[in-house]
Amino acid sequence: MRIALLCPALAFLLISVRMGTAQDPSFTQQSVRQAMVSATSFMRDQIADHGGYAYVSSADGKYSNGEGIAGPDRIWVQPPGTPAVGMAMLQAYQASGDKVHLDAAIDAGNALVAGQLRSGGWGYSIEFDPSLRKKIPYRVGPHGGKDQITPTPSPGGWTVWRQGKNKANKTLIDDDTTPASIRFLAKLDQELGFKHQEIHDAALYALQSTLNAQYPIGAWGHNYDRFQPSPPSESFYPILRASYPKDWPRKWPNAWNGCYGLNDRITTNMIETMLLAADVYDDDRYRQSAIRGGDFLVNAQMPMPQPAWAQQYDENMHPVWERKFEPPAITGGESQDVIATLLKLYRETGQERFLQPIGPALKYLRNSLRKDGQLARYYELQTNRPLYFDKEYQLTSDDSNVPDHYGFIVESKLEPLDREYQRLINAGPEPKSKSLKTLAKAVAPVLAAQRSDGAWLTPTFVRDGDGKKVTPAEGVVESAVFIKNMRVLADWLAAAKRVR
Repeated sequence: MRIALLCPALAFLLISVRMGTAQDPSFTQQSVRQAMVSATSFMRDQIADHGGYAYVSSADGKYSNGEGIAGPDRIWVQPPGTPAVGMAMLQAYQASGDKVHLDAAIDAGNALVAGQLRSGGWGYSIEFDPSLRKKIPYRVGPHGGKDQITPTPSPGGWTVWRQGKNKANKTLIDDDTTPASIRFLAKLDQELGFKHQEIHDAALYALQSTLNAQYPIGAWGHNYDRFQPSPPSESFYPILRASYPKDWPRKWPNAWNGCYGLNDRITTNMIETMLLAADVYDDDRYRQSAIRGGDFLVNAQMPMPQPAWAQQYDENMHPVWERKFEPPAITGGESQDVIATLLKLYRETGQERFLQPIGPALKYLRNSLRKDGQLARYYELQTNRPLYFDKEYQLTSDDSNVPDHYGFIVESKLEPLDREYQRLINAGPEPKSKSLKTLAKAVAPVLAAQRSDGAWLTPTFVRDGDGKKVTPAEGVVESAVFIKNMRVLADWLAAAKRVR
């Protein structure tokens, strides 16, 4: 009799754990799916313009902006814009199977197809106003077509692209603009069985464009304004190891001669993109491209006494100035990005040369920590003195009056990087994925913050069509919040299904 009484209770407990209700009885798989459907439907019906998105929008969809003004006929590409929102919707579909997410992701994919440039990638935004579109060399439409692409003359690369003769045709690798678009389109292409011709063609065209824009040393640069028929010339861009310049100007020279980029994850984002493309398309060209990118990271490590990385290098592999607040220096931020990418390359390839730079770099960076446990963004070449800028953009060692638009002090991620490095060199087990119980803790706050119409609103401002700040009483829709919340829900839902 006691067994008969215990079995239903045990069954209920097991069901509760599987559904996540043992941690929080307020949600189930079905209620989470419904919340995700409501969120995507709100974004698609109320916020999207031509299938695309910006960073911030008013809840009625009237105003929107990225780093610049967006609106009814202009969407934003740079994350957390269209490709990032589209990827969140695609992941929601893969976790739930609810078609509304896939339909919205396809809308975002089609918007990117409409905004792909003849040079192969994307700019920060996409125009849909016919009067503006006719001025921009998009690949599809009345001004598209491969036969109209202006090729890059010899020797190719930054020597040609920096002339800016085709500014409207500028593919941006910077800020994850083109890489994020490629990753999203490739994953969407895969989900659609490679049968959506326009999306398939756009993804492969962009990949070929970025393959051809990769320097012989393995790096990518900030941008290029013409389709490169073949990679830049090795005779002009030789494969060298990084070294210190004999001297460097302490004032910004406005020279723009950095052709190889690590700033804003330029090369590291492209490495991750090529690894993903190799997996999606089973094409070794992309894998080899990622490996060449890793070889650049190895070569770009500065020699002692500062075995870390700079933000940008010239063709001689010397650190150089970029913008007026980006000097030739060792960088605390990008160096950590490089270490994370080298760890990923080792996990993907098993090639030990990608681990070799990490030990010395971690030791150097630990010894360079500030008293508050953070890292300076910049350390002076060879002296290792922390460098900052004052509000007049003069170099200084004083961090008390820095401009607020840029991160001159960066968070240290050395501990988790070192843990992963130690695990790999000691052949330790894979780190455990988050448990269903841990994932469930984040779900309830996300659901509680959602309005009945599916929106998550944030108390901040959006810019109107004139660029003026507007602060709606109810708050605004932030794409980054949508992406984060949808990932929380999708991760929990996928985990809950696995334990059924």
